[in-house]
Amino acid sequence: MNDLSNWQPCARPGQEKLTGLYVQLEPYDQSCHGEGLFAAICGAGNEDLWAYLPLGPFSKLEAFQGLLKQAHEILGWETMVIRAVGTAEFLGMASYMRIREDHGSAEVGCVVFSKKLQRTRAATDAMYLMARHVLCGLGYRRYEWKCDNANKASKRAALRFGFSYEGIFRNDMVAKGRNRDTAWYAVIDQDWPDIEAAFKTWLDPKNFGNDGKQLQSLGALRGA
Repeated sequence: MNDLSNWQPCARPGQEKLTGLYVQLEPYDQSCHGEGLFAAICGAGNEDLWAYLPLGPFSKLEAFQGLLKQAHEILGWETMVIRAVGTAEFLGMASYMRIREDHGSAEVGCVVFSKKLQRTRAATDAMYLMARHVLCGLGYRRYEWKCDNANKASKRAALRFGFSYEGIFRNDMVAKGRNRDTAWYAVIDQDWPDIEAAFKTWLDPKNFGNDGKQLQSLGALRGA
């Protein structure tokens, strides 16, 4: 969107349920989601899910719930809970962060996928739904992804989901007693139509063989 003569601030994301082919995303509500989400991504055996995040891991429900409460009230996060379509099983979470309605910009962050969700169609569907909500549904101009520069898996995921690499913020944080350089990625509104078309084709059940393997990769569908 280059002509901003009629620009108006965007509505805040994360206020409604988003439903896709494989997952549904629901705005976090402690009374409805707290215990089930904790069981899916916290506690014994899930410590590695938090390795590159500046917070966590969590061994106690109260600490986890307290973090999400503070993140919403103080930092303005809008956390979305990822659940399976059909069974409503808890699979993970991701948050809209650094929301700047006046500028049409928001970040997706604190993405924590349970081991069951990782490297699945459902995981891709969740990221597609969150991007579509801001860039298409609400008319945002910019959608950001940031991660620890040492987190190779997150950097690969950003590129796979269509985010463009924008650079490194060196010495950005002290996280868990070590330096964190932060890698920045973004999708802007002009990028979205081609990215969305690739998402739709990739997520279509016809793109998967009887063995469940993809016939075309998401990157190939974008011509990346």
